[in-house]
Amino acid sequence: MIINTGSRTDTVQYYTPWLLKRFEEGFVYSRNPLFPDKVTRYELNPEVVDCVVFCSKNYKPILPYIKNITDKFNTYFFYTITPYGKDVEPNVPDVNESIETLIELSEIVGAKRLAWRYDPVLLTGKYTKQLHYEMFNSMAEKIAKHIDRCIFSFVEMYKKLKNNMPEIIPLSEQDKAELAQNFAILAKTHNIILQTCAAYDDYAKYGINISGCITSEILGKANGIKFKKLQHTGNRKGCGCIENRNIGDYNTCPNGCKYCYANQNPRIAKLNFEKHYPDSPLILGDLNETDEIKQSSQKSFIIQYEQQKLLPD
Repeated sequence: MIINTGSRTDTVQYYTPWLLKRFEEGFVYSRNPLFPDKVTRYELNPEVVDCVVFCSKNYKPILPYIKNITDKFNTYFFYTITPYGKDVEPNVPDVNESIETLIELSEIVGAKRLAWRYDPVLLTGKYTKQLHYEMFNSMAEKIAKHIDRCIFSFVEMYKKLKNNMPEIIPLSEQDKAELAQNFAILAKTHNIILQTCAAYDDYAKYGINISGCITSEILGKANGIKFKKLQHTGNRKGCGCIENRNIGDYNTCPNGCKYCYANQNPRIAKLNFEKHYPDSPLILGDLNETDEIKQSSQKSFIIQYEQQKLLPD
């Protein structure tokens, strides 16, 4: 099983003490977002957790403690660094600080286990195509040797985005193709593997990988392990990722990013954050008397060393 800590909220930036305690105690509860009284218990045990996947815009809070997890588990890290300022990402560190933290993280966990996410790509009167090219190139130059690859995606035009970010300029298919092609040229200049996230269009003609962000191949190479042959069903349309289980919660990220899909709005996320208890097995609040707790059926998909020796290279 793959445990995902960060696709619903920035667990690392805001919930590091809670996350560390969960790994220390060896289990975590996750509430079903559609049926709130249904709670799943996941064992945080390397015998059944094949890899722990992180995604954050600020790893600084966990840097002193990350080896508590990496020494026991296979891991992979996604670090999101975009060109946007406080007008779009009000509580995210600036680009230069983020790059410094990425380099520190890479020195601890190794470049092969760290990917840079340049997403979502969006356009406004301020954030133009030209600015994207300049910032992508500048960032790539500084972090190329510290990462495994770069992943980008185009902003999803959810209904709430029109209210949260009225200045956004919808991307045409021509815009996306032009951006993708130029990102590919810049990535190649810096010897960076580039791939899309949940893309519906085929950008392989530009030399862009479209296999998925979290695949058995990526996680396997990063950690020196081999997975059994698995179907990569993905988490949403256009996603080519391996099946994974998320231990975060929606509407709990105080970053306040205008384009965020995981928060209904920043005010609700801020109110929910105040309900967080670091000692609770849940990221938000605590168990209720009406909750139904179900033990997850977890099993490893890693081919053990003895079997790996029998496989052809």
